[in-house]
Amino acid sequence: MNTAVTADSQSPWRTLPGEYAIPEHPPTLAEAREYCRRLARTHYENFSVATWFLPRHLRQHFYNVYAYCRISDDLGDETNNPAASLQLLSEWEAELDACYTGHSRHPVFVALSETIKQFDIPKGPFADLLKAFRQDQTVTRYPTFNDLLGYCENSANPVGRLVLYVCGYRDPERQALSDFTCTALQLANFWQDVSADWNKGRIYVPLEDLRRFGVSEQDIAESRNSEPFREMMKFEVKRAREWFRQGLPLIKSVDRSLALDIELFSRGGQEILNAIEAQGFVVLGRRPSISRRRKLYLAAGAALRNML
Repeated sequence: MNTAVTADSQSPWRTLPGEYAIPEHPPTLAEAREYCRRLARTHYENFSVATWFLPRHLRQHFYNVYAYCRISDDLGDETNNPAASLQLLSEWEAELDACYTGHSRHPVFVALSETIKQFDIPKGPFADLLKAFRQDQTVTRYPTFNDLLGYCENSANPVGRLVLYVCGYRDPERQALSDFTCTALQLANFWQDVSADWNKGRIYVPLEDLRRFGVSEQDIAESRNSEPFREMMKFEVKRAREWFRQGLPLIKSVDRSLALDIELFSRGGQEILNAIEAQGFVVLGRRPSISRRRKLYLAAGAALRNML
């Protein structure tokens, strides 16, 4: 595959894996499919587990969607340079626009164009993700929980909607349920990664909650898991559980294969909350995590429940 970079040697693309660069000429569809398949299988260990439950004829389409999301996220999060990320995201969005007119060059968009045409996917969810990644370059604090929900609307919810499109669901009722689940997953990740986000200059815990519980930014900076901080995290975990609860009816409103996938990710997100609770809501400097063995157990449990 031709991966010659379109920009000069000073291009911010040079700060990312070489395979991310936009080539001078588009690859063949077969090459583009293999690119997305390889990216999905090597960049996210949970993805291969989740795809056990997907219909075989849809797997390539999910690889294509995942590859788009993966690179979009990295453009916003892996340069350590907000100006460079904003430039890359603009170039990436130009490729998205070109994809919808049949003139894209990047392998992700060559493969994705097939998915978009087959399932008649609108540009909105793809573009909304880029809005969120741009926002990360300029917004580092969220005054209220509603402000944070506005961010999740672009950073998390479009992913669930894309999954629904690929599986043939376009109705607003299922999309709303998916939004609850995707927002809950995003919240669980925020509460898991308070220290990691601080190291990137960001706080996703709403500032109104810090004030309410008497927690300062300095507490986060110095990894002080004080009683007020732990009480705040207890409150945030409870709130995320409620969003998971509101999204659960989606599992019973879709076909079996997608239901298994949704259940796996929902339970995985709730396991993150369980891990936070199990360590007494101490997350600063001590990131809660789920073992690979536990992830496989969740996958097996979801499959067994579906057989009963």
